[in-house]
Amino acid sequence: MSIHPYAGKKVPKSALINVPELISAYYVKIPDTMKQGERISFGTSGHRGSSLLRSFNETHIFAVTQAVCDYRKHAGIEGLLFMGIDTHPLSYPAQLSALQVLAANGVQVRIAQDNGYTPTPVISHAILTHNTDTSAQCDGIVITPSHNPPADGGFKYNPPHGGPADTDVTGWIETRANAIMENKMEGVRKLPLEEALNAENVAEYDFITPYVEDLQNVIDMEAIAASGIRIGADAMGGSGMAYYPAIKKRYGLNMEIFNDTLDSTFSFMHCDKDGKVRMDCSSPYAMAGLVAFKEDFDIAFGNDTDFDRHGIVTKSVGLMNPNHYLSVAIDYLARHRVGWNHDLGIGKTLVSSSMIDRVAEALGKKVIEVPVGFKWFVSGLTEGSIFFGGEESAGASFLRKDGRVWSTDKDGIIMTLLAAEILAVTGRDPGEHYLELTQKFGAPIYARIDAPASSEQCAVLKKLSPDDVKESLLAGEPIEAILTNAPGNGATIGGLKVIAKNGWFALRPSGTEPIYKIYAESFIGEEHLRQIQNEAQQMVGKLF
Repeated sequence: MSIHPYAGKKVPKSALINVPELISAYYVKIPDTMKQGERISFGTSGHRGSSLLRSFNETHIFAVTQAVCDYRKHAGIEGLLFMGIDTHPLSYPAQLSALQVLAANGVQVRIAQDNGYTPTPVISHAILTHNTDTSAQCDGIVITPSHNPPADGGFKYNPPHGGPADTDVTGWIETRANAIMENKMEGVRKLPLEEALNAENVAEYDFITPYVEDLQNVIDMEAIAASGIRIGADAMGGSGMAYYPAIKKRYGLNMEIFNDTLDSTFSFMHCDKDGKVRMDCSSPYAMAGLVAFKEDFDIAFGNDTDFDRHGIVTKSVGLMNPNHYLSVAIDYLARHRVGWNHDLGIGKTLVSSSMIDRVAEALGKKVIEVPVGFKWFVSGLTEGSIFFGGEESAGASFLRKDGRVWSTDKDGIIMTLLAAEILAVTGRDPGEHYLELTQKFGAPIYARIDAPASSEQCAVLKKLSPDDVKESLLAGEPIEAILTNAPGNGATIGGLKVIAKNGWFALRPSGTEPIYKIYAESFIGEEHLRQIQNEAQQMVGKLF
């Protein structure tokens, strides 16, 4: 995918969305259930779509929320349901629709105070902390399309384990929701909006205070405060806007906070590689604004719209490659959390850098390699078999200082604060630490490229088998393995990975956009990486 002329530049006014049109379409447009693109479809992180495309409308939210209510009854879940939203324009209307259904079904719902916004990890944290204190199991709904463009909406369900629901749960909810829509919304119970907002079972909740207060049990906040390091925190107009100010005040941090007011068009952003407005904190194009200030701070960072991802900006390297920071975080945590069990392993997705494997080997730690999707780390974090679970797309979480679970969803806040802790404790920023790792283990070159793909083509890529690859060489080297299942747990990849001695690539369709992704890594150099990427695209071309 070529670089758009707007990439890395401030979003032009011509590219801003028409918010009134988007919200009107949410209420007015009716999806056609005979069209696959207008049905409920749960990807790696819930259902996503746009009201303009009839893929995220009031009909969808009524149906999927009723399906969640039916699932709760089916599974015997009777505790509180925590609901959070991000700052995408469609999130608040979707919350109102969901509340109409939840109130009518008698679900005890807790939403943020004063029509506030709640990060994805905060919902996970609330579920887990409440489930240790009550017999009735709690769960949650997060209304967010993550870092997707402003015109998109998203709906995600987190069961009582606090993390993203597995396919058995999402499949149940998806099937039920589509059946409701096919039957002209039969079975949906809902109250008029005003009645729902005043229902006894709908109440506001202070999500901020318990989460912020608890941070000292997962991050060395005292060390950060005592160091006096200058921190730049870019809230990127997202759901954690109120959290960084609260963290700064509670712990006395030397922190300057940017973009902490609502702007539903996200006009302050810089365009991503393809020229779109995308709040991707791992993209050097989208993060160009913060990177420009890197000399003004000892450490700076930003988060995507629902704050489950992190972007780390250091003086030494600028915006860190997510894989580089994951490697540094793993190495630091293993050496500085002395209270953890020495047998704890490391969870990584199979498209993450092999630098993690080399770091783990030096630490004497086992690596559990799983498919893309944070749901695969849930059991390891809750059971205490892994101390860290991380994805190549800048999402990760880790255990509390005492070894207990913190969150079972990606937590961009603790990952950004960890970068500050690393600098405060060691005197070197994460970029400098990664340079040290490359001196020990080599410097693999890693990249991801995206290419357009229709829904039909994405479906083909999800169902590949090793026999679909006819080639025997990858960039001049014999292919040693072709994987369609992850070695860590045997689960299907939803794509494939091709491995040679000095390089590999993996491909999989996006769960959020009409594209497929090619991840590749070389242990030889840039030219070798480009050869791997070119051959990967040629292989894909033969599959359609």
